[in-house]
Parts: sequence; C-alpha cells; structure tokens
Amino acid sequence: MTQSRTRSAQSVEEVVERMRAIKDRLDPRDGVACFNRMYLRVTELVGERLQAGYFHDQAFIERLDVVFANLYFDAVDAAEAGSPVNASWQPLFEARDNRVVWPVQFAFAGMNAHINHDLPLAVVSTCIERRTTPDTPPVHADYLKVNELLAQVEAEVRASFEVQVLRAATGATEPLKHIVASFSIARARDAAWATTQILWHQRNLRPFYDATLATVTAGAALAGRLIVTPVLPPVDRPDGGA
Repeated sequence: MTQSRTRSAQSVEEVVERMRAIKDRLDPRDGVACFNRMYLRVTELVGERLQAGYFHDQAFIERLDVVFANLYFDAVDAAEAGSPVNASWQPLFEARDNRVVWPVQFAFAGMNAHINHDLPLAVVSTCIERRTTPDTPPVHADYLKVNELLAQVEAEVRASFEVQVLRAATGATEPLKHIVASFSIARARDAAWATTQILWHQRNLRPFYDATLATVTAGAALAGRLIVTPVLPPVDRPDGGA
C-alpha cells in the first residue's frame, strides 16, 4: 500500500510521540516493533536527561536526537509505502515477520543499522546545521554521555534475553548467545564516531564521501544479516520480549 511520507519530527517530544504510535499499531512480535521498543526507551531517557540539564550542549543533543530519529522514520515510511529501505536497514525489515528470530536479535539489528549507518550522517548533518564540528569538545563529550544511557538500556535488553534463554532450557541456544554477544552498542558507537570523523573531512569531497558511505552501508548490511540469523524459535511472550 502506498502512503505519503509522514512529516519529519521537529522535537524530542514529537519523536517520542511517533515511536509510541509505531509501538501501538505494530504486532509486538514484529521485528521493527522489537527495535522500536528499545529505541523508545533510549529516547525517553534522553528526553529526561535534557530536562535535567545533563548535557553540555543541550540544544545540539536535542537537535541531533531529532535528526537521528528521522532517519529511522524514513525507513519506516519507505517500508510502509512499499519502497526500498536503505540497504543497512534491509536485514531488519526483511526478517521482521520471521518468528524464529528472537526479539533481541531484531532490537540489535535495528541498533546496528541506526548506529553504524545513520548516526554518522546525523552527527555530520547536525554539525553543519549548527555551525560546529565533531571536534568541538562539547559535541564528543555529549556523544559519550549518550553512550552511558545506551549502556543502561542495552543491559536491560540483555537481562531480558538471559531470562528467556533460561526458560528455553536447551543447549541449542548456544549459537544464539554467540550471535547476541557479537554485537556491542559501545563498539558500534566507537566505530560510528570514527566514520563521523572521516565523513566530516570528506563532506566537500563528494566522490570520497560517497565511497566511504557505500562501504559503511555494505558493512552494516552484512552485520545486520548475521545478527538476524534464525537459530531456534524464541520462548513466546505476548509483548515480544524485548
């Protein structure tokens, strides 16, 4: 079914509202819903920290959060319109109805695409818009502060996964545990920062910029396909479990 593109979010509040709407309309077992729940939790934490004055450059982080989220919404809109999604997002969207893939795999596949591909683009775009650079001290310092929030949510997701593994009570979960252990949000964000630095310096050298982005996209797509490798059916939970 074809539909027009949804208006881009303009504030963190609108980002949260859109994520909650996605959560409400999707089957909780849908792969995109599994990622959306994790992302919503992170965004709610960022919103709380913004209200508490947690970041050095509040305006930059708020704008980055919005620019970043809109790249995810672009993928959602494309899929709902029957259009191709970016290659980095394809593993998640193509596997979203596979009930042999666990919720944690979907959540991490989404994080893989969003961090490795979308985050460098969002940082570069926000720096250009706000006339700053990735090397400006508050930018990187606040980037690291967001890492702390992500680590909290990642720990929650992994804890939920461990409970489900125990309920499965089978040695066949070992390959699944290996897949889940292979992905780290901290490592992904470190790599994304390195990509950001490269893209920033190549922003006016389009052939080099495009070549770097193509390599990053291909790498994220490959990693995503590995993350959603079906291993065994999950212990079913009505809420999707991630």
